[in-house]
Amino acid sequence: MLASELLSTAMPPLRTSHTIQQVIDRMIEFRVRHLPIVNEEQFLGLVSEDDLIEYTDYQTPVGDVMLSLVNPYVIETQHIYDVIRLFYEQRLTVVPVLDERKNYLGLISINSMNEYFARITSVAEPGGIIVLEITNRNNSLAHMAQIVESDNAQVLSSYIRSFPDSTRLEVTLKVNKQDISGIVASFIRYNYTVQATFNYTPVDDDSMNRFDSFMNYLNL
Repeated sequence: MLASELLSTAMPPLRTSHTIQQVIDRMIEFRVRHLPIVNEEQFLGLVSEDDLIEYTDYQTPVGDVMLSLVNPYVIETQHIYDVIRLFYEQRLTVVPVLDERKNYLGLISINSMNEYFARITSVAEPGGIIVLEITNRNNSLAHMAQIVESDNAQVLSSYIRSFPDSTRLEVTLKVNKQDISGIVASFIRYNYTVQATFNYTPVDDDSMNRFDSFMNYLNL
């Protein structure tokens, strides 16, 4: 996904003539701590709530405010991961989106980013969550998906967490099935370490009993 697919124009940019009081009021209205300043179509910078602290005269034009952030924007053709990086590195609540000529097009808010994450991780979809511990030598998402699909289920979303100075990886799988006992058993059979499971709802007590019996057999 590109930045242009998430940008919004619902939050109007500031002009240099807006006063600090107007900036504060707009931040409160949209529940953000940053707002873009634009002259015609030219992006001038991103004003932060922290930039306004030292000013006591709230009628001061925002054009006179010294901005602390440097180049906090993305081009419309950049990948959404670049947007995420800016949110993370500069602790932003909005990221301005510009065209190739550096003209202002709109912005992406942190709320839009949260909604995007909710969609790509399928958090609203029913299903179970399996957390596996693996090494980077046996990191095969295709094999993991094959194990899930062998139990008539599908992987809705997945992500990998790495650890500094370690070959250990943590893989989280969201599957479209709440009775994941059979999938968990298959992962164990293929020597995967199952760290945790979530949203697990067995279909009936007998299926859980069969899973417990299988686990006891493996521990013999």
